[in-house]
Amino acid sequence: MADFVAKNSIVREIWGKSDTILLVFAGASAEFALSIAVDWLYFTGKIPNNPLGRLFSTVAYARDIVFSSKSDAHKAIDKINQIHSAVEESRGEKIPNWAYQDVLFMLVDYSIRAYELLERPLDINEREAVFKVFLKVGKRMQIKDLPENYEAFEIKRQSHLETNYYNGDFTKDLYKQYRKHLGYFRFKLLIETQILLTPKIINQKLNPRRHSLVERFITIYKISRRIKLDSFIKTLVLPDEYQSQIKAMNVISTN
Repeated sequence: MADFVAKNSIVREIWGKSDTILLVFAGASAEFALSIAVDWLYFTGKIPNNPLGRLFSTVAYARDIVFSSKSDAHKAIDKINQIHSAVEESRGEKIPNWAYQDVLFMLVDYSIRAYELLERPLDINEREAVFKVFLKVGKRMQIKDLPENYEAFEIKRQSHLETNYYNGDFTKDLYKQYRKHLGYFRFKLLIETQILLTPKIINQKLNPRRHSLVERFITIYKISRRIKLDSFIKTLVLPDEYQSQIKAMNVISTN
């Protein structure tokens, strides 16, 4: 049975390590909060009641699709469409096409940013490969007006970053929920990670600082993987209820 993503693809390497998935989660949590379509996330009540679970499920869906057969990936994507259609019917409105694009774009962007932060720079062919995988996802979701290559994606991504994000009342409330569910230490770690990871324009809307306090920690963490202490560090930074799920995402060894 054909795979949705080729076994030798850089995308499997990126999404086969819990480290990079956690960084994708951190970046996505910033952009979900700033999106001018964030009211859709509040409509069902799932985001304010369980913001970490809702965001984690989005990232987990993407990860499962990457490692599925083509048939199973299509079924998973179709299920996502059904869930969205039910929400739209309940509200009596359509989720804007650009909002779907934004979620797809952040998965592309943070896949690249997370991997490069922890591993190495990706060349243009590898970046194109990341984009093409999520382009397939977007087309199956019937998202309209998607860019057809990585160069066009970069242009459209920057345009969306400039127009589709705003620090408003929903943003402030969602960050209160992050702090409530994470606790003080883990919440501060999330903020510092976002400063390090997110595009400049996103960071400016959330944080006054350009430099993250965890920059040196990344170097220490890379060393910890070599001496097999990274699992211990993850137990410190992850809520208990997500540790087993994150561990299960390690298809590729981080050591």
